[in-house]
Amino acid sequence: MLYELRIYHVVPGRMNELLDRFRDHTLKLFEKHQLKVTNFWLHIDESKNQFYYVFEHKDLAARQKNFQAFLDDPEWLELQERTERNGPLYEKIDEIYMSNAPFFQSA
Repeated sequence: MLYELRIYHVVPGRMNELLDRFRDHTLKLFEKHQLKVTNFWLHIDESKNQFYYVFEHKDLAARQKNFQAFLDDPEWLELQERTERNGPLYEKIDEIYMSNAPFFQSA
């Protein structure tokens, strides 16, 4: 398995809009494109304006295929345009690709 940690550096004051977009729309689009999220987190220090989640992918090829299909989806393009009319919701996204450490097996 391949895990992808995504760290959103959210524009100050726009966190609730980003969370609403994920809750109401983005999660459904992820499911449509076989993008499995393991969990979501918020930074404990709200002033950091950081939102985190991890994707679980079969491998890098599956990640590339599924994520590109998501990015090209007309529903996503319309949603992004509509929800970012007043500017972007995040300043940048960090992506970190990870694999399991060989000495640890989760339950």
